[in-house]
Amino acid sequence: MEKYEPFAHLKEGADVVVAFSGGVDSSVAVHLCKEAKLKVRAVFLSLLGKENIPYEKLQRGAEKLSVPLEILEYSSLFEEKIIRYCWEEYAQARTPNPCAKCNPLFKFGILSEYAKEKGCAALVTGHYARILRNENGTCGLYKGTFLPKDQSYFLFGLTQEQLAGSIFPLGNMNKEEVKTLAASLGLESAKEKESQDICFAPADSSLFGEYLRQKFHGEAITGNFVSPAGKILGKHCGLHRYTIGQRKGMGIALGVPAYVTKLCPHDGNIVVSTQEKDLFSSFATLENTVFTDEKTAEKSEFECEVKVRYRSKGVHCKVIKNGEKCYQIQFDEAERAVTPGQAAVFYDGEHLLGGGWIV
Repeated sequence: MEKYEPFAHLKEGADVVVAFSGGVDSSVAVHLCKEAKLKVRAVFLSLLGKENIPYEKLQRGAEKLSVPLEILEYSSLFEEKIIRYCWEEYAQARTPNPCAKCNPLFKFGILSEYAKEKGCAALVTGHYARILRNENGTCGLYKGTFLPKDQSYFLFGLTQEQLAGSIFPLGNMNKEEVKTLAASLGLESAKEKESQDICFAPADSSLFGEYLRQKFHGEAITGNFVSPAGKILGKHCGLHRYTIGQRKGMGIALGVPAYVTKLCPHDGNIVVSTQEKDLFSSFATLENTVFTDEKTAEKSEFECEVKVRYRSKGVHCKVIKNGEKCYQIQFDEAERAVTPGQAAVFYDGEHLLGGGWIV
């Protein structure tokens, strides 16, 4: 793997937009841009309404880093495109993945376009991933070298144009290095605890589906918990409250641990099994599949590693095209809790090839 030099293609003094939250990652990204002698515009993308903009934190961070701060308000569009999408997925007994959906539309859509409008050479973010630029002008998306924080999974939907206009300066750093650098700069964000939650989820994320149902006045699909053989085990208050692999919070006592193995929107049933083996699948079907690697996109069949959720370990599989943007994954070994609505992302080692949405 060649040396990672995220700013090598930019001229000294070039203008860049940094997606700025005031947190440790985006703050260090600003500092690294300044070290590379780039002119920085720190931009906060407001997605949750003006009442949720951390004005003081943003201003203190921007002042400490000596960069101008701008705030763009897009909360109405975010509610329509991302928050409503989440409810619509739950309403169809699927589990949404808002971060993977948001990135191409907002962080690398709206912010990238804004950077172009202002004549800036690139959009810079604090993602733990890497972009390598090929001699033929295309870009390769790679895992961050610090694998526990690698965020490439959530970026699989980025286009070649979006990759070409983006920079990830933290791609070869680990979290402790970032925090240590932030502390040495006297940034208050160095002491912040890291949030792992969806940015608009309620404090108790287990109630996320119900929160969304109430927000959009949705109708709950109610029904029964049933065994794999069809025996009724009890009633439930709505499919949107559950996801594949869930073990707790079902309100039924079977005497042994039980797992949600299937959600059935056509009759409202939730299949529950006491056998963990029933959670495993030998294949998955994908729709709306996209590729960052052009060579892979041309193939009707290929082998790779696939991640079927952010925290899962990549597993070897065969991928077979069976329609326009539709593919089937055949796992070498059965995979646990393959969940409709989640993203399946393809890798060749550290190189991200593409991905699609599990149906």
